Amino acid sequence: MKIAVTGCNGSVGRAVVEQALKRGFDVVGIDLGEAPAEELASRHGFQYIQADLCDYDANLKAFERCDALIALAARPNPGDYVWQTHNTNVVISWNALRSASELGIKRVVQASSVNVLTLVYSQEHKFRYFPIDEDHPIEPDEPYGLSKKIAELQADTIVRRNPDLRIASLRLHWAIPNREYAYRLDPAKRRSDLWGWVQKESAAKSFLLAIGDEGEGWSGHEVFFVSAPDTTQPCDTRELHELFWPNVPIKEGKCLEGRMSFFDSSKAERLFGWKH
Repeated sequence: MKIAVTGCNGSVGRAVVEQALKRGFDVVGIDLGEAPAEELASRHGFQYIQADLCDYDANLKAFERCDALIALAARPNPGDYVWQTHNTNVVISWNALRSASELGIKRVVQASSVNVLTLVYSQEHKFRYFPIDEDHPIEPDEPYGLSKKIAELQADTIVRRNPDLRIASLRLHWAIPNREYAYRLDPAKRRSDLWGWVQKESAAKSFLLAIGDEGEGWSGHEVFFVSAPDTTQPCDTRELHELFWPNVPIKEGKCLEGRMSFFDSSKAERLFGWKH
């Protein structure tokens, strides 16, 4: 399989490329910046293309003769909170998805974000229940989360006209080297992102699993939370719940035991076999 990976110079993008090459895939890495370090650029099976993916034709050229697309290119935060992040991310997502459909690429995975919810960049937090799953309403009030919500809507639109195209939108949490990287003595500092995280290489693995044969049990467009099954805090999750979010109910049939995450990523395990 030949995989196009946009945003390949980013932290998760680099990990995706490394894992794909180790699995024997050919990889076309695409990014706006200069070519990656020589140890990657010279690897067998890797080709780098420098391109501005806001240009639709640049997408068509870069993805040519690829079998699958992993789309990670995006501005990673709200930026100016005005137009830059929103406009850039929405255009890049549409260009990638539309190019893939035009070229006959049947498997696409795009990076969404837990920030489709009202998390760290939001003024007001609206949590309906814990643990949060894919049925939870998404109501962003800032441009980054909105751009990711629109990217998911664009995927819905693309597959309506291309029913043989399969798209996964992965709602990644904060991708970091390990739990200790995020540890804070004062849990109040991370209450707005519910103390979530995902180990970087494990996040990368989710993209490769989502384009693989493990996902034969679903079609069309699906969204998935990709978050570690535990919080970054050493205390019991019920303590965090009672102290910071006592008015948010626990979803019927669910619980928050031990150091369990406030996010439920079981759909990713069920449909394409991802475990943190």
